[in-house]
Amino acid sequence: MEQPRLKSIYQARNGRYQIDTCEPQVRAVQEGKIRLHALTKGHYPGAKLSSDLLPGLNSIGFWDGAGQQDWGLDEHRNEGVEIVFLETGKMGFTVDKRHYDLGPGNLTITRPWQLHKLGDPNIGPGRLHWLILDVGVRRPNQDWRWPGWLMLTTQDRAELTRKLRYNEMPVWKSTPEIAQTFQRISHCILDWGEPHVISRMIINLNQLLIAILSALTAQQAGENMELTSRRRTVELFLKDLAENPVSVQEMWTLDTMAKQCGMGVTAFSKYSRELVNTGPMEFLSQCRLHHAARQLREKPELSVTDVAFGNGFNSSQYFATCFRRRFKMSPSEFALNQTVVAAERK
Repeated sequence: MEQPRLKSIYQARNGRYQIDTCEPQVRAVQEGKIRLHALTKGHYPGAKLSSDLLPGLNSIGFWDGAGQQDWGLDEHRNEGVEIVFLETGKMGFTVDKRHYDLGPGNLTITRPWQLHKLGDPNIGPGRLHWLILDVGVRRPNQDWRWPGWLMLTTQDRAELTRKLRYNEMPVWKSTPEIAQTFQRISHCILDWGEPHVISRMIINLNQLLIAILSALTAQQAGENMELTSRRRTVELFLKDLAENPVSVQEMWTLDTMAKQCGMGVTAFSKYSRELVNTGPMEFLSQCRLHHAARQLREKPELSVTDVAFGNGFNSSQYFATCFRRRFKMSPSEFALNQTVVAAERK
């Protein structure tokens, strides 16, 4: 089955960041495999929230899955910080290619630039709670902006921000307070529309974040300031070009790449050369050729023209010239050679 198309890191179509649609989960709900209750401002399943209600809270909910499941969530990134609490059951969880086995009481925290998925490949039975909170960042080096309903003191807010920015450990142990607060939040979701439920939700969200701050304080070994550096922002961007075929389809220029990383061309080019020993545009071309070669090898039904345009080249002729320079043969010769090799292996 063809892999889902992952959006380019930091990239916003039409100026908006969309919540992941979680199509496998939608199908699981429709087929009665899980019972889901959620509130959302995006395309995620659940009751729709008004855009001006609880600013920053883009998705919140819980699901119950009984029995063995035959689905899992695809790799994705969120447009906010995602906090997940597994109340019961066991599930596989992967963040930036690192695998974890979640059990009852585990808490996960992922930032917008962290690629993650739930399921190995399928989720397990259990009750899972989540929320996605947009704090106005898409890159590690940006300043966090908490919504106005957050009632933490200035000092506690700064401490929570620091602990979430300077440590990207994705899996934590929850506490009884965190578990109880998520349970109260689930009651708010079920009672949505009843009197005073919005105030109850705000109180519980604040209680949850305070409880998470306490848990991080107790469990966190240290803080790494390098996680929020401009250099790391460029490193993540270049890594996405190398690993994500959708990224190279963008009509990037040096200016637009630097802008996506939130810096000027000079600084962006400097970090690029430090990290990959070449300029950004040359590295982009290398990544496009790498993805094109993989397509020619794995999808012989595609034409050279399809591969060229599908990897960001403006013409098949220019693609062929670049490809021959890199691989010492034409794209057609490369594809034929791969077909012969595959046949010999059978």
